[in-house]
Amino acid sequence: MLVTESMDYAASELVIDPVLIRKYDVSGPRYTSYPTADRFVEAFGEEAYGNWLAKRNIGGISQSLSLYLHLPFCPNICYYCACNKVVTKDHGRSAKYIKYLARELALVSGRLGRERAISQIHWGGGTPTFLAPEEMRALMRAIEANFERLPGAECSIEVDPRCLEPGRLAELAALGFNRISIGVQDFDRQVQEAIHRVQSEAETRRAVEEARANGYVSVNFDLIYGLPKQSLDGFGATLEKVLDLSPDRIALYSYAHLPSVFKPQRRINDDDLPAGEQKLQLLTLAIGRLTRAGYRYIGMDHFARPNDDLAVAQRQGRLTRNFMGYQTQGDGDVLGFGISAIGKIGPAYYQNVKTLDEYYERLDEARLPVMRGLELNADDLVRRAAIQALICHFRLSIESIELAYLVEFRSYFAAELAELKRFEAEGLVEVSAEWIAITPKGRLLVRAICMLFDRYLRESKQRARYSKVI
Repeated sequence: MLVTESMDYAASELVIDPVLIRKYDVSGPRYTSYPTADRFVEAFGEEAYGNWLAKRNIGGISQSLSLYLHLPFCPNICYYCACNKVVTKDHGRSAKYIKYLARELALVSGRLGRERAISQIHWGGGTPTFLAPEEMRALMRAIEANFERLPGAECSIEVDPRCLEPGRLAELAALGFNRISIGVQDFDRQVQEAIHRVQSEAETRRAVEEARANGYVSVNFDLIYGLPKQSLDGFGATLEKVLDLSPDRIALYSYAHLPSVFKPQRRINDDDLPAGEQKLQLLTLAIGRLTRAGYRYIGMDHFARPNDDLAVAQRQGRLTRNFMGYQTQGDGDVLGFGISAIGKIGPAYYQNVKTLDEYYERLDEARLPVMRGLELNADDLVRRAAIQALICHFRLSIESIELAYLVEFRSYFAAELAELKRFEAEGLVEVSAEWIAITPKGRLLVRAICMLFDRYLRESKQRARYSKVI
């Protein structure tokens, strides 16, 4: 079905309206899943997860399969970090963890049956490059002993240039890794000292050059705006250095200061944080520089070169979003391994236990280390489809939802459509008989628009646990 001319926007178009951003800059989910992980329940445990593993191949048709491995160890603490991590310099702890990951891989693969081909592997953290080379080789052997890596599979890893001795990326390439994500955050020395993460431009440049020399097809940079001591001049200088290094993708995250939830953030001086207006100026500066340099706005906080797989997938309507962020592999299953890892299989989500002691105890008993999860009902599925369409493509085909989920859209979403009228009046969305489309003016506020379709959020109205949209 063709979109109307007024809704036929290029995916990268973006208009920044400071007045509307201030108005709708509320706390809300990032929608790496729907329902969001805070809605998972402990009633969904090992048995439920095991049942869905066993059902995955019934009928001979299964979704693509990806693996996420959480490697929590870090040699130092970054004050801004909200990840589940273990700060240590003791490699004995990581060596033990690798052995238990191998046990979990074997337990899960044994429940899957014969179809265990994987199209994507991602190692996240923590700091995966904390692992010693032999630990990395042992972990990859454990993966390959239990799963079949398809030709051309995406294999990505998060790297810290400070924990990346020369030659390490060549070793990782030999293990099959072809994509890296580098934490940069900010090159300004004052900011780095304030967040306890001093990382030179030379260290980052060496990582990028070694990745290019060893055939990595994608290099991603993570940047953060809203950090302590950040200024427009300083962040502008960081952006120039980033553009000189020319990563394929850039994730531009908003720093969420929640010291009551994340203890390391208590070491950040509140007075050093940029005020709301300055934070918006930092974002505006970054978007302007990145888009003028040729990066396409993918959505929320992600940018990519026009020929990058993310941009191509968005143009072709294949872009999806899951716990690993925006993805090009389709809406497949994701198996999460390690402490706190989250996965999706069929119409169900699950999350592992969060501490090493619990993790080891469960696996010593040959039990799947699941802490909680959720089996989606019919309402969850239709709302997930609506949110996915908006957050990945900025438009939703009403007919496609009706055909796929057997609902009469305008009746089913009557309350949501009524609330959309205020966004429509502000020029943030356009609604026709066939489409809901987020305009270039509304794209930075896509999370706020998606929140209208979140039944759990509408019912609870509790948003303090989430970060701000901007």
